[in-house]
Amino acid sequence: MSTAAAPTIPQTSVTDRLPALDALRAIGAVAVVGHHIGFQTAATMNTPWGGWLARLDVGVAIFFVLSGFLLFRPWALNAATGQARPRTGRYLWRRALRILPAYWLAVLVCLIVLPQNRPASAGDWIRHLTFTQIYEPGQLRSGLSQTWSLATEVAFYLILPLIAVLAVGRSWRPVRTVVIACGGLLVTAGWLALLGIGWLSNGLHTMWLPSYAAWFGAGMALAAAHVALRTGTAPAAFRVLDDLASAPIACWAAAVAVMAIATTPIAGPRDLTGPTAAEFAVKLALYLAIATLILIPVAFGGRTRVKETFAAEPARWLGTVSYGLFLWHPLVIELIYLIDDRPLFTGGVFNTFALTMVFGLMYATVSYYGVERPLQMLGSQRRKRPARRGQAPGTPAVDVAAPAVAAPTVTPAPTVGT
Repeated sequence: MSTAAAPTIPQTSVTDRLPALDALRAIGAVAVVGHHIGFQTAATMNTPWGGWLARLDVGVAIFFVLSGFLLFRPWALNAATGQARPRTGRYLWRRALRILPAYWLAVLVCLIVLPQNRPASAGDWIRHLTFTQIYEPGQLRSGLSQTWSLATEVAFYLILPLIAVLAVGRSWRPVRTVVIACGGLLVTAGWLALLGIGWLSNGLHTMWLPSYAAWFGAGMALAAAHVALRTGTAPAAFRVLDDLASAPIACWAAAVAVMAIATTPIAGPRDLTGPTAAEFAVKLALYLAIATLILIPVAFGGRTRVKETFAAEPARWLGTVSYGLFLWHPLVIELIYLIDDRPLFTGGVFNTFALTMVFGLMYATVSYYGVERPLQMLGSQRRKRPARRGQAPGTPAVDVAAPAVAAPTVTPAPTVGT
């Protein structure tokens, strides 16, 4: 086992839930809204600063890295503290409660309400209800284009228990765990190679999980490093993460600088034209750097004013309802254009963004307090069981990371998502 003295700066408890990370969900969701507004109003293509709107699909990278961090952390933490592995059944049940009710409601509303989707075929219903809409070309329906990233994230949810067991092994060895988690980089690199030689489609396969294995794997590696630092089992090299966290302005300034590079054609076209394999690879790498630089100051290091701000009630509330904002904002955009009888690629960026945020948050609030929260509470009560002997009742629960976001512009673009 690699060991090192715990960092000397005041640290949060190893079992703390890291509430400041909730605000990152809100940042990711708002970024995706801005990305879609930029495309809908054509500001992305027709303004000098449109490149910044086009690259706001970086919100998907934030979501995916955050999901890898939060969802893998319980496996790493339990291994480091000698507790039993999280139960797979409980983990999947919590994921289902978090994701399915509001998502199924959004599918129901969009397929019935939006005239562009009528009449919805049986295939439309089956694909969207089962998260398989990304496995055939041209199957994303109006108001639901952003769900490509949710389908990708669900694929990660399903295989995470297996990956976690392989990464953690039988004994806690943080360096080994970080190296295995970073294997996601190899998966993505191999996938990009297949795209480059033409064996895979740039329009379809850029939405599949292997394209983003590097993002999820990076989040898992950061989670393992975080647990190692907090339990005093980290090698000295890991302390650089706490050192970086002590300089949040520098990290975020670097993220903005990388974002500026991403706004150039090096990361691919601004519109829905598919990127080349090389452009897609550059975009993935730049977005990974941005998401990591944003995450480190919020997750690592000791208690700071930055973390206190991110953990404040307004920020945490936005994070709580951000999943609903992600789900409902494309429907809101579609309704704005239908009711106002606006042609596509028209309208002001700022007033459209303001309307979308106001009504998107209204929908998200109703969704959370009327559907998501009650069903999560009901489902959790039914699944409660006494803790096993020797297992602390406070064994960390799986944190909920809001799903990724975007549409195929954000998509994998689509976030690619647009």
